Amino acid sequence: MSDRPLFESIEGLRGTGKSTVAPMLAAVREAVLVPTVPLFYQPLRREIDLRDNVEARMSFYLSALFTAVDEIQRHLAAGTPVVVESFLARCLVNHHALGARLSVTLPPDLPHPVTYQLFCTEEERLRRLAERDKPTSRWDALGEDAAGRIAAAYAQFSMHRVDTTGLEPDQVVRAILATDTQGAHRRADAEPMGAHPHLLPPVPRGPEGARTP
Repeated sequence: MSDRPLFESIEGLRGTGKSTVAPMLAAVREAVLVPTVPLFYQPLRREIDLRDNVEARMSFYLSALFTAVDEIQRHLAAGTPVVVESFLARCLVNHHALGARLSVTLPPDLPHPVTYQLFCTEEERLRRLAERDKPTSRWDALGEDAAGRIAAAYAQFSMHRVDTTGLEPDQVVRAILATDTQGAHRRADAEPMGAHPHLLPPVPRGPEGARTP
């Protein structure tokens, strides 16, 4: 276990298994599972999600993430491994796909996780979503409409893709544990995300404000 990554993130579209796999991976790694929307943000999160302003929502989630980074960095400085269910990639990818026009230059000292992008066949993903016992929010529905753009935008980030099609969660965790990161954990922990100044450009828009295809 001494050669394990120190900081890991689980990314992917809705229904690919992030929320199930992340705590299981943290348990196996003996890592801290850090929520990227801290508890004291949750009441405001519910209010923000009721509104239509995508830039305001993106700014809120960035604020939550940067606040979580303080806790993440404390754990990493102490040598304690950390797992998160999604990190900055999800926030940037999703909100730009939904039309946010904010350009983001990341601070130079952000920790860079080893990232696993979970994916599965579209048929299985939609089946999993249909079986969920939780309501679908308006933002969830918008995200589904933009699923293709979100998946394409994820390609701009360095991630290890893990196919979860037909796998039980424990099998997905084993697939992650078997992933050859080829020393990426050394680079990922040391190379800050801010070394890549403009991760995503604004979504191009037409003259009337509509997103261009």
